[in-house]
Amino acid sequence: MALPQNAQMDALFEAILKLEDREDCRLFLEDLCTVKELRALAQRLEIARRLDRGDSYVSTVEHTGASSATVSRVNRCLEYGPGGYRLMIQRLPALEED
Repeated sequence: MALPQNAQMDALFEAILKLEDREDCRLFLEDLCTVKELRALAQRLEIARRLDRGDSYVSTVEHTGASSATVSRVNRCLEYGPGGYRLMIQRLPALEED
């Protein structure tokens, strides 16, 4: 499902592009999202990172606490989505293994 293209979405994307550092990002996202939403976003990125490196669904569920449905959804995005997860995985430094 494609995101709607409208002035509100464009303004959000422009705002994100104006963030200068991690603290700017933290402040903006704390205002914009609930704690639950931020945890879900962070969890999905971790799921994508694990699946991308070849971890199994079972291992990913165990390490992230996500439901199998969430792991499956992230995997579908990795396989058939527009490529945002893979873009960020490539751009982020390698995270320490646990």
